[in-house]
Amino acid sequence: MNLDGAPVLDRGVLAELRAAVGDDEAFIIDLVQTYVSEGETNMAGLLGAAASADCEAIVRPAHTMKSTSASVGAMRLSVICRSIEEAGRAARSDTLLRDAELARETWAATLAALTEAGLRG
Repeated sequence: MNLDGAPVLDRGVLAELRAAVGDDEAFIIDLVQTYVSEGETNMAGLLGAAASADCEAIVRPAHTMKSTSASVGAMRLSVICRSIEEAGRAARSDTLLRDAELARETWAATLAALTEAGLRG
């Protein structure tokens, strides 16, 4: 997994998102709140599947976190979750726990970055 150039929060993606919704800040904040709420559930599923080395169960939460993270500019988490999803699909359980821990740490950093950007209360 190559994390070079994958920022915790890509403000360029946020700027594109704002432009796409006509600078509707309330919409962006609502989108981020939904991402955070659903992300908590997906992260719990990802961590649980990793703890039990369940390759099949890790695919869905990793896939969802990959996609939704990219949509709000959480590029580092998206890259990590893509790697976890690929490992799950290939039934490679040897790195799941390590990568899930990295995802958990990056999730915390992502939440902090979203708060710093004024998108979370």
